Amino acid sequence: MPIHVCNGATLKCALAVPPGISTFVVLPVNRVTTSNQPAANINDHVPMVNIMPFGACMTPSNPAVAAATSAALGVLTPVPCVPVTPAPWVTGTPTVLLGNIPALDNTHTLMCTWGGVISVLYPGQVTEMIP
Repeated sequence: MPIHVCNGATLKCALAVPPGISTFVVLPVNRVTTSNQPAANINDHVPMVNIMPFGACMTPSNPAVAAATSAALGVLTPVPCVPVTPAPWVTGTPTVLLGNIPALDNTHTLMCTWGGVISVLYPGQVTEMIP
């Protein structure tokens, strides 16, 4: 059974320079907690509020990486990560709503505009599951 994601979860971007991990931040706006931490829903996807940088980005679809790579004469040159996540997490758990929005569990993913798939490595807690 999937585990509810909360503040302090560990996220990973597939296109970040390894290890490419970041800490998830969930603000207490929904007034719901899981294991004494603010619980997440699929709308917790705002860059630099919920989704923090993953170190360095290495995808050529990122204009900053493409520019740095061109300047380095074709050698792929990672640049500092600035997540661009305009859409909510996919797909959400419709059986559990937080603020009338589906809750977020550890099986969901988030897409970055530059092509990276963000996934949950550690949900922030391990005692509360979502049906």
